[in-house]
Amino acid sequence: MLFLRIIGILAVIAIGAGILAYLFTGDRRYLGLAGRVAKYALILALALFALLAFERLIVMV
Repeated sequence: MLFLRIIGILAVIAIGAGILAYLFTGDRRYLGLAGRVAKYALILALALFALLAFERLIVMV
């Protein structure tokens, strides 16, 4: 779980850095980078939540 927290914190830092870089430079590729990182972080989080829910279902049966 520590590894997942570190990955989450790094994703938040990368998203924030991309948004700040866009605000300072006006270059839209930084905003695109932040969007891609956010999209993949959300996909990873949803997959992990699905695995945790599946694990609970298996334990209940």
